[in-house]
Amino acid sequence: MKSYLVKSGLLRWMVCLLVTCLLPSLTYAHVGVGQTSGFAHGFLHPLTGFDHLAAMVAVGLWAAQQGGCALWVVPLTFVAVMALNGLLGTLGVSVAFVEPGIVASVFVLGLLVAAAVRLPLVASSLIVGVFAVFHGHAHGAEMPETVSGLAYGIGFVLATGILHGCGIGLGLLAGWLGSPRFVRYAGGASAVLGVYLFVT
Repeated sequence: MKSYLVKSGLLRWMVCLLVTCLLPSLTYAHVGVGQTSGFAHGFLHPLTGFDHLAAMVAVGLWAAQQGGCALWVVPLTFVAVMALNGLLGTLGVSVAFVEPGIVASVFVLGLLVAAAVRLPLVASSLIVGVFAVFHGHAHGAEMPETVSGLAYGIGFVLATGILHGCGIGLGLLAGWLGSPRFVRYAGGASAVLGVYLFVT
């Protein structure tokens, strides 16, 4: 059983979920805590909250499940829209329901992966684009309008792209190994995390 969990990656998701339940303060990557300037802080920021990390990996997993042009169009759409709305957030443009939108992204993207939903490319891009608005605005609103803030944004965008790549890599590897159900389990774990975030 242990070997099965390790090979499937399910053990890692279970540990993440357990830590999330035990340490709720770690679940949010954008609550105004910590440094919001400099490349290093921007790069590390997406890795410090399970909400952003889970959503970013789920985008990659979903893109891998769909294959074809979705492999690059879906994550690129997310990154582009997130960066644009990060800039708007820095400029003080307001967006409603940012926190609920981010939590919803964790749940919905996880659910899409768990159900292995296949949609037309435009629809898939639209869905991730909508969620990218909330993620981008949340972090952009915290960044200072300085060169250091710009470096933070570049680091944040780069880390987000890497997380997408990790999701794509895991999804493709699972397909290559003939174990696509493990990707769906990871999506299910993300959806469960989303539910947890809704009720906490």
